[in-house]
Amino acid sequence: MSRTKAILAGFLAGLLGGIVMTTAMLLLAAVGVATPLLIIGDRLSVFISPGPFLSLMGRVGGYNHLKQLGVGSTIAGQLLVAAIGGAMFGLLLRRNATRASAIWTMSIFVLLPVVAFAIALWPALGTSYVGLPIDAARLVTLVGFALCFFLFERTLVVCFQFLATRKRGEHHYEFSPAIGRRAFVLSAIGAAVAGGGIAVARKLYRVATFSYDGTQYKGRIVEPITPNELFYCVTKNVVDPRLNVDLWHLEVNGLVQNNAAWRFQDLRGLPAREQQTTLMCISNGLDAGLISNAIWKGVPLRDLLERAAPLSNAARVRFHGVDNYTDTIPLEKAMEPTTLLAYDMNGVRLPHRHGYPLRAIVPGYFGEKHVKWLTRIELTDAQAKGFYETQGWGPDFIAPTRSRIDVPDHESRFSISELQQPLELKGMAYGGDRGISRVEVSFDDGKSWREADIYYTGGDLAWSLWKAEWTPGAAGDYVFVVRATDGEDDVQEWEEDRSFFSGVTGFHKILVHVTA
Repeated sequence: MSRTKAILAGFLAGLLGGIVMTTAMLLLAAVGVATPLLIIGDRLSVFISPGPFLSLMGRVGGYNHLKQLGVGSTIAGQLLVAAIGGAMFGLLLRRNATRASAIWTMSIFVLLPVVAFAIALWPALGTSYVGLPIDAARLVTLVGFALCFFLFERTLVVCFQFLATRKRGEHHYEFSPAIGRRAFVLSAIGAAVAGGGIAVARKLYRVATFSYDGTQYKGRIVEPITPNELFYCVTKNVVDPRLNVDLWHLEVNGLVQNNAAWRFQDLRGLPAREQQTTLMCISNGLDAGLISNAIWKGVPLRDLLERAAPLSNAARVRFHGVDNYTDTIPLEKAMEPTTLLAYDMNGVRLPHRHGYPLRAIVPGYFGEKHVKWLTRIELTDAQAKGFYETQGWGPDFIAPTRSRIDVPDHESRFSISELQQPLELKGMAYGGDRGISRVEVSFDDGKSWREADIYYTGGDLAWSLWKAEWTPGAAGDYVFVVRATDGEDDVQEWEEDRSFFSGVTGFHKILVHVTA
């Protein structure tokens, strides 16, 4: 067989093998098994510092587009590597297409990739979208890898032999009609398999996070308690877990005297606590709506930790989600009675997108600490870091005092002659776990301040809602500003030395145009 024919035959066989392998990965993803298509991004993202990460997001049009680009690039790269690998395989076997033993091809195309992926992706192998515990999920993921690579290997070998082996009576031409027919048959099979893969991909797209990731809650719709379907949402996942609670359990281990595993009903049988707590994303802008308030019900984390008996060198608690997300908090914070393992949200079972069956609620800390889909609580030393901590966010994760004007809108226009009553301002203020004691507004860009009326307070762990009235004395452009004072009498301020990656500080301002 000539070099050209071997390369083309191998390329086509490798491409078809790549299509079969990718379709298998999509099918596994549809039933909740982690595959390279979804976890390579998790593994790589921790190596990208926040600055370049945010810059890349901005260039591609946001986090959702970045995730779509990542999965699409992985699929395209996988198909290209498969085709090139097939071409190289064809070159090696161009003199005798039948000489490759199954042991040799499986070692190269199955065993070697499984070992390489296991090493490269080890921290992400415990991912499970149906709720398997981390160790079991790691085994299932590796079996899934092996199955996909086996399908690639078998498809590559069989298809290459089908293209390259000359049957008795065939002319020894480089590209005979018989070979053309075989290539057409394989292309048709490849198109059919690709069609199936596309159908599965569309199904996954419909249940993907793109429709709700980045949900914001702000403006005139803001209520004291955020409805579950409107609660802000940020997720690193392309497809969020939908856990089977019968497969799930919560492990407590690490630097403890007593390891434990808890089933869901066991946790629900423990004494429960209910509290309002506001969550805010670390990347929430001064005017943004990545902040919401809910009533959470669950078990105080310290009840489980006290039974586990932390060792003297335990300093931090690391939360593990089934989606391979991790984060840490100080042991002292974990032992506060308001740090919860929540299973209810606003009087109903936790929605899947908000962490069913169990999530952490850590009052006063940014939202990334409130880990969803919990499956393991690990006590660690002081050096432990989580997903975004490893990426470079922080080092301060305690939410600063913030406030926002929700009504009127920025760049609103009013006519004095048409105003029948004073202009109403409304907004929210949040002081982490310190509460809010006072809210002030300014109508002259901070030159003077007037106290606003706090008409709703959710307690020290939740936001407060405020309102004020203003009657313009003359036409002109006015800059409205709001500032809050927390329950410890610290006034909201711009913290010049605070890293942007520890959450922005400052004052929300809007511009209002008033005409005669």
